[in-house]
Amino acid sequence: MRKTQLLLALTAIGFASSVYATNGMNLEGYGPIATGMGGASMAYDNGNAATMNNPATLGLMKQGNRLDIAIGMLGPDVTSTCASAPCTGATAASSGDAYYMPAIGWTRKNGPLTYGVAMLAQGGMGTDYDETTFLAAGSGSPVRSELGVGRLIFPLAYDVSPNLSIGGSIDYVWAMMDLKMAASGAQLGSMVTAGSGTLFAALPGLAAAPWARIDFSDRSDYTGKAKATGLAGKLGFTYKINPSVTIGGTYHSKTSLNDMETSSSGSSMTAFGGFSDSGMITVRDFQWPETYGLGISVQATPSLMIAADVKHIGWADVMQSFKMSYTSAGSGPAGMCGPATVCSGTVDFAMPQNWDDQTVFSLGLSYKLNSPLTVRLGVNISDNPIPSSTLNALFPAIEEAHYTVGLGYALSDASDLNFALSYASNVSQTNPGAAVPPTAAVAVDHSQTSWQLMYSKRF
Repeated sequence: MRKTQLLLALTAIGFASSVYATNGMNLEGYGPIATGMGGASMAYDNGNAATMNNPATLGLMKQGNRLDIAIGMLGPDVTSTCASAPCTGATAASSGDAYYMPAIGWTRKNGPLTYGVAMLAQGGMGTDYDETTFLAAGSGSPVRSELGVGRLIFPLAYDVSPNLSIGGSIDYVWAMMDLKMAASGAQLGSMVTAGSGTLFAALPGLAAAPWARIDFSDRSDYTGKAKATGLAGKLGFTYKINPSVTIGGTYHSKTSLNDMETSSSGSSMTAFGGFSDSGMITVRDFQWPETYGLGISVQATPSLMIAADVKHIGWADVMQSFKMSYTSAGSGPAGMCGPATVCSGTVDFAMPQNWDDQTVFSLGLSYKLNSPLTVRLGVNISDNPIPSSTLNALFPAIEEAHYTVGLGYALSDASDLNFALSYASNVSQTNPGAAVPPTAAVAVDHSQTSWQLMYSKRF
């Protein structure tokens, strides 16, 4: 029984670890100014969202203080369809269609030095399917996933000369995850790491069980049952080639997060036939990837600015597989899983992911219609990093193209509102399933409509 739980735990982690946003696990843009321009952000002043985009652009702000308060909504529309027997044609629509992300930042420029602090949600969403769908049928409860990643950022920028600014930041990073998942016993067993197989083999009948579950969830949009914290950093520059043209570049390090853990009895495991246990889930080495890129902005006329970025996201290094463990708390009823030695200890699992690295192109323009009003347009294009063979309906991070619009309105000389709306066109992808263990083919359709709103005050 304990072993069953272990397997379940593992599967859960594997499926849950792929944080789901829009450029893989990243948002297509941070801050409504940059998002309205397709996410292009590396070579012009886009407010305190620079702490996430390119900290060197903080050096482009005016002398004094700036306070930004923002809220964003990520709105995925996900439908999964069974594409093979025994459930061909059955559909499941996720009710997880709104994930809210707050942000706040303050910076001060004093002479050539700019410094401050910002806190934002870097990525977060999930899926939520009813228990009557083919994804959870017969397991007695819905299936859902939710993961959030946030940062507390301490930036510093310095104007080396009137044309050159450099910047960097130290980031305190946290990650939180909930998961409620059903899978077959055969699927769970196939994930057991070499050396742990004897534990799985000691669970009579698990491989033939029609379903098994792992559940750890606190149902909050802002916390998760499994948690981790760690550090990361960024470096960047901007250089004014002439008064109209600026280039910029940035490097974001891979995070150094601790293993993500629930409490010692913060997860539950059940399986068809009576297995039941509680214990601790540990997600091993869940990290956010390194990113680097270059951008340019051109002030074509006093009213029109055009910006473009290209960046590389290193998913392949951090998304080769999900490694996880389940440690039993020893709460299962005596005799539920055979000899006592079978019902204790830890089981390790690994779930292949094999994501590809991603190249993202962003292009946007900003046009000042009149003194208070600015309009923005943009496009964000990337390739889908997830191979069809590892696509999972709980985390279909498969978006490729985003089309954005934005508005900026000056409330006064010292305050303004900025808004961005982003639409990601539908992407369809099918996991063909597998013969061993038997896994039904699943087709996923995913589109998004998202927005960001920000109030800014300068003083």
